[in-house]
Amino acid sequence: MSASPIDIDLLVEARWVVPVEPHAVVLDDHAVAVQGGEIVAVLPIADARAAYAPRERVVLDEHALIPGLINAHTHNPMTLLRGLADDMPLMTWLQEHIWPAEGRVMGPDFIRDGVELAVAEMIRGGTTCANENYFFPDVIAATYRAMGFRAVIGLPVIDFPTAWAKTSDEYFSRALEVHDSLRGEPLLTTAFVPHAPYTVSDENFERIRMLADQLDIPVHLHTHETAHEVEEAVAKDGIRPFQRLQKLGLVNDRLVAVHMTQLTDAEIAACAKAGVSVVHCPESNLKLASGFCPAEKLRAAGVNVCIGTDGCASNNDLDMFGEMRTAALLAKAVAGDAAAFDAAYALRAATLNGAMAIGLGERVGSIEPGKRADLTAVRLDALETQPLYHVASQLVYATGRHQVSDVWIDGRRKLASGELVDIDTAAIRAKARAWRERIAAEDAA
Repeated sequence: MSASPIDIDLLVEARWVVPVEPHAVVLDDHAVAVQGGEIVAVLPIADARAAYAPRERVVLDEHALIPGLINAHTHNPMTLLRGLADDMPLMTWLQEHIWPAEGRVMGPDFIRDGVELAVAEMIRGGTTCANENYFFPDVIAATYRAMGFRAVIGLPVIDFPTAWAKTSDEYFSRALEVHDSLRGEPLLTTAFVPHAPYTVSDENFERIRMLADQLDIPVHLHTHETAHEVEEAVAKDGIRPFQRLQKLGLVNDRLVAVHMTQLTDAEIAACAKAGVSVVHCPESNLKLASGFCPAEKLRAAGVNVCIGTDGCASNNDLDMFGEMRTAALLAKAVAGDAAAFDAAYALRAATLNGAMAIGLGERVGSIEPGKRADLTAVRLDALETQPLYHVASQLVYATGRHQVSDVWIDGRRKLASGELVDIDTAAIRAKARAWRERIAAEDAA
């Protein structure tokens, strides 16, 4: 006598399941069984129908089901500065436009409204987790929590006063308050986010290293973003920023080093040996002419390479499908090797590698039993993705975020047939337009 089917919350049946782990595998006609927000099985559809009695069944007969994409570096409140200051180099962009604009508007309302806009955009594009780096982390966390979005909340440290904190001691005391307030949160964790080597002192880096070890959290840091940054550091300190971080004990498996466009072979080897994760932000780096991350060299050396969009003020979107494609193409050009940073690796960089970098590799980033059900479904029946020979190649080189149809975070449906669930898009649009009026008027004044 056969056993009765097991009651579960959700069964997602897909034409293709791309689990990411095992690497470069595509499962035809498979289903993902979910109970209590956890993936309990990945198995052929016929077997799943015999084994489970789901309260909800979703049939995706022309879709690839992939892990939710992980944006490993972003400043999501800055969606409200999208397009404010374009076509200029990094330091001009920062010092003459972005920092002054932030100084005029930064506060809880700006933060909340920017994150709401970002979350809506990310879900529509198949992203289910963001590694956040901005001020007012308490407001950021509250907004992500309210919207049911997974995020690593950055605890900012910078050597000058902002609307969030005025002194180093205040930055650290407020960081610890936010960290403590998020203990036990199912979707939210924390990381220290010192801005960059050129804006954080040795003393503050030493405090960060000590606290990150005690709290067991990552250190998420802009590093070697431009040649100018490195040259200026050598003139000031006599050593490159990466060497300084090594001396301060920060080059370890907690370090999430962002941009990394200026690297020697010895620095790449040191990253691999220490377990550093590198976040490649190709479109932001291209737009600001910051340089080229040697992504293929890093991958070949064994460094964990992941992908981020950076903020909307320097990209100007949160499109991880576009970022994957650019990352793969740019890596080939930089390496002079058409086989570099192949499609399967690009997808891994945008999912599991990102999860590993931010301390969530045991929870998300791949479609495996025991992991949380962060899932993205992508329609592949559009004319633009026909004919289909290789699913991973199609996802990376031919697919756009507009083909994302369904998204789940922790087993909860966030996008259904292209429509956001329980998100008031009209209100978000109205707030964004109101901020545009205010920021444009102040920028012109």
